[in-house]
Amino acid sequence: MSGEPRHALLAVPIALIALVTVIDILAPPSVHLGPFLVAAPAVTASFAGPRATGCVGALAVLAQAVIAMVRTSLTDLNHTVQLITLILMSAFVTSFAARRERHEKELTQLRSVATAAQEVVLKPLPHRIGPLRIASVYLAAETEAQIGGDLYAAARTARGSRILIGDVRGKGLEAVGDAALLLGAFRGAAHRRADLSALVAFLEGTVSSDLDDPAAPEDETADRGEAFITAAVLDIPDDEPTLHLINCGHPPPLLLRRGQVSLLEVRHPAPPLGLTEFVETDLSAETFTFEPGDIVLLYTDGVIEARDRDGTFYPLTQRAVSESRKGPDALLAHLCKDLLHHAGGQLDDDAAMVAIERLPGAS
Repeated sequence: MSGEPRHALLAVPIALIALVTVIDILAPPSVHLGPFLVAAPAVTASFAGPRATGCVGALAVLAQAVIAMVRTSLTDLNHTVQLITLILMSAFVTSFAARRERHEKELTQLRSVATAAQEVVLKPLPHRIGPLRIASVYLAAETEAQIGGDLYAAARTARGSRILIGDVRGKGLEAVGDAALLLGAFRGAAHRRADLSALVAFLEGTVSSDLDDPAAPEDETADRGEAFITAAVLDIPDDEPTLHLINCGHPPPLLLRRGQVSLLEVRHPAPPLGLTEFVETDLSAETFTFEPGDIVLLYTDGVIEARDRDGTFYPLTQRAVSESRKGPDALLAHLCKDLLHHAGGQLDDDAAMVAIERLPGAS
């Protein structure tokens, strides 16, 4: 909560102290409202820091002393007990406010670290790359999370642009580590591997070698044996109205063209990265038409597996058509809002989307 709203809220416990003081002084001798004064520092501790809480507690103690002097005296046993109790409770809630403030500072620092990690690991995609206009979005399932196992990246080559989207199996720090590994390998090799098949083979080798790390503990190695990464890798030439695609177990991209939508399904999909030792692998790229004005939508399974209250999956294909003519940014803004509405405001899994448009007349 910002400083100005917190200062405004201080009027509530101060008004409570004034109200209890006046009523207690005017009340019959048999009525004692002094114990209600402890509510003032308790309420303050819920939104303010230790200084404000201590000041309100001191004000409540002063009010209790005034009540005692007006009604009887400070040495009266009843008022003495109330004063001691109020002092102890004020000290307790002030220490609670100090602890909560330290915890908030730690959370702020952790969020800063998470944001920095996100910017390093999952760098924002450029809005414009060659003849392409790009928009991207990452929706974390956890409220405080900044990055998870979903990933995307873009790189320029001598002839065009290469785009990667992927989804690491699993969650937590291991998923983030695998995502960082794959992103680093892609960024380092995307502009050096002339052939798309060679690039994907390099990515596969990087992921498999990490999963088979002999230095890892035995129990961790057993768990890592079940890990893999689905990925789709695109090579989009600058001077040809085409794109080349290798799909490694990832949901097929959508092609939006003049109000129509179609799936870019490859005839020979490759297994997810990290599973080639178990499945016969074909890393040959397939070519699709990608004309000026077309939009290719990449996404992770967190999008299409989002359910509503009735358990219905999110109908991405139908929902993507309506905003496709307005460009990538408007398309993703619409899909994000619609996806969260479909899922009731909270996703069960991280979701990432990348929209790529080939600009008319660009070279």
